[in-house]
Amino acid sequence: MKISIIGLPVVMVAVLALAGCATPTVVTLQNGTQYLTKDMPNTKSTSGFYEFEDIAGKHIKVKAADVATIKANK
Repeated sequence: MKISIIGLPVVMVAVLALAGCATPTVVTLQNGTQYLTKDMPNTKSTSGFYEFEDIAGKHIKVKAADVATIKANK
């Protein structure tokens, strides 16, 4: 009983700390399409693409040449 009473706040603090690490980002393409991501996209890979997950959980992969801007959404 004592462990669950003490453990619950510790778990809650850990979850909130991890959630604070995410940086919502807006990725705008050359054609005007915008994607809102949960976190900063992976930098351009050797294949010339940016890869990220949008807020709906969909995995997106776009050519680096198609990306106009990547800005943190504060």
